[in-house]
Amino acid sequence: MSHTHSHHHHQINNYNRSFAIGIALNVIFVIIEVSYGMVADSLALIADAGHNLSDVMSLMLAWGANYLATKHPTYKRTYGLRKVTIMASLLSAVLLLVALGGIAWESIERLSSPQPVDGVIIIAVAAIGVIINTATALLFVKGQKHDLNIRAAYLHMAADAAISLGVVVAGIAIMMTGWLWLDPVISLFIVVVILLGTWHLLKDSIDLSIDAVPKGIDVAHIQSYLRDLENISDIHDLHIWALSTTETALTVHLVTTHKLIDNAFLKEVQEHLHHNFNISHTTIQIEHESGDYNCVLDRDVCKF
Repeated sequence: MSHTHSHHHHQINNYNRSFAIGIALNVIFVIIEVSYGMVADSLALIADAGHNLSDVMSLMLAWGANYLATKHPTYKRTYGLRKVTIMASLLSAVLLLVALGGIAWESIERLSSPQPVDGVIIIAVAAIGVIINTATALLFVKGQKHDLNIRAAYLHMAADAAISLGVVVAGIAIMMTGWLWLDPVISLFIVVVILLGTWHLLKDSIDLSIDAVPKGIDVAHIQSYLRDLENISDIHDLHIWALSTTETALTVHLVTTHKLIDNAFLKEVQEHLHHNFNISHTTIQIEHESGDYNCVLDRDVCKF
């Protein structure tokens, strides 16, 4: 049996600075929003401050998960705490859906009874929101393609920037036309747009949390590669799952016609899986083909 585990902490980019800057900027913005919300007597600004506070919590959640993922395995947690990154992205998606539900509810209420607003203050504060949230989202834009946890943080901040931009547009349009219903209509439109992105995040997070094959992994290609290996007559009990939002694991039983399988063969398979399929944690069980041996895991219930 062969077992490899690559510690690719250089792949898990150090986002400590990004998280610290993002949280600091957003805490400052929440204070600004609450203060000016009271001055302008604007329920919308105070409600948005509450929404931004939930984003601060999401950033802290993602940061904590990122940190815990670097912890070493223990006798009790033999994989360490890397799975926490998947749990964090799932919780983050749920938090975002709850926040969107709150904004949608408030927008629908506003449609039935539009409220007069202090346009200048709302435009000014929302414009600050656009700058702060865009700046925070940009801190995570690079890592969001490769890490679901970072993508959750990015989506939260990009959603906030979009909402703030919508508020600016609505504020200007209302001042020019006097149409108070524009505010809730633009808010509802933004909610729908963000909902589409969040839905994918939620779906991907649920998939990874139930050990589904991570996106971008071609199982059929891996199967054919393993079956075509020299002296390998069959494979079974193949499993591929996410250890974290950045690391993928694989276990497989290889049936060989050869009496001797050396370490060089195993190393070559592991390196090929790592370089070509981005699988960093591989466990291979070798079994010799013979009439009197049947692996207990070589049965239909283990196959797909």
